[in-house]
Amino acid sequence: MLYTSGSTGRPKGAVMSHAALTFANESWAGPVMGLTPGDVVLATLPLSHSFGLNGALLAPLLAGASVVLVERFAPEAVLEAIGRYGVTVFPGVATMFRRLLESPTLAGADLSRMRLAVSGAAPCPWELAEEWRQRTGIRIVRGYGMTELFRPISYLARDATESPEAIGRAVPGVEVRTVDDAGRALPAGEVGELWIKSPAAMQGYVNDPEETRGVLTSDGWFRTGDLATMSPDGLVRIVGRKRERILRGGHSVFPQEVEAVLLTHPEVAEAAVVGVPHPALGEEVHAFVALRPGAGADAGALVLYCRERLAAFKYPRQVTIVPALPRSAAGKILRSSLRGPR
Repeated sequence: MLYTSGSTGRPKGAVMSHAALTFANESWAGPVMGLTPGDVVLATLPLSHSFGLNGALLAPLLAGASVVLVERFAPEAVLEAIGRYGVTVFPGVATMFRRLLESPTLAGADLSRMRLAVSGAAPCPWELAEEWRQRTGIRIVRGYGMTELFRPISYLARDATESPEAIGRAVPGVEVRTVDDAGRALPAGEVGELWIKSPAAMQGYVNDPEETRGVLTSDGWFRTGDLATMSPDGLVRIVGRKRERILRGGHSVFPQEVEAVLLTHPEVAEAAVVGVPHPALGEEVHAFVALRPGAGADAGALVLYCRERLAAFKYPRQVTIVPALPRSAAGKILRSSLRGPR
């Protein structure tokens, strides 16, 4: 039983079968990371969460690889361990890669034996992956997953083809489709809810049959709640979440689109966008931003930056600059905290 991170509400216990766990870890060890007994994997992710337990511990052990445990993430400790133990694969979350890039010790670190980094738990922006590759020469394998499904969509270790906007394709053995509100499959390119059928899917939420029925169909499809498009060749692009969609004056605004624009600002390190109540429009777009070290951008400048790059109904009228965004132990932004009283 693994608990969800609680990024959109109270954590829920997902009951997993041994068969689901086996499929998930064979997928992690095989197509996703391409692990061999000669690999050395760094484990600094929380082992109580799905990504850390499976991607950083069980999958490497299944492949016969070595695992280096770093109890708490700190850039200097991680870089030292990578050099000392000859780490070849580093599973991490986007905030870890960002903090490593900002660390003054990165320039002198020995990354010569690292062949791959793997992102998970939270989205890894393409811009971050590209900056990481330019600075280190190492690729970040991006993908999509959740506690209830492990990693059903991903780029693969042995396939270097990537698309900046997409999060990968269904891994071998997994089916994906996008559907309309009635559950009908949509053609390529149309926005719909992402449904996934995977041998690694959970059996249900512990002591919560109603929540289980809300996400699992009778024929085994998992309703992710994410809105996505699929290309004719199977690449999946996440547009937003159905429950996170902001309805502003009758227009739909997807937080990820606004966040993507904010992250192109040279002084912005992290961004999260939520809807807040508005007496006339229903909801207003509110952005929370953490700046890079030494940056001095103010809220007004960031509003203007977005206004110049987004449709009039999409840009945030409110920007709050915070020291850091609230995150779960697995690295996911806790949007429910942002929506609360401040």
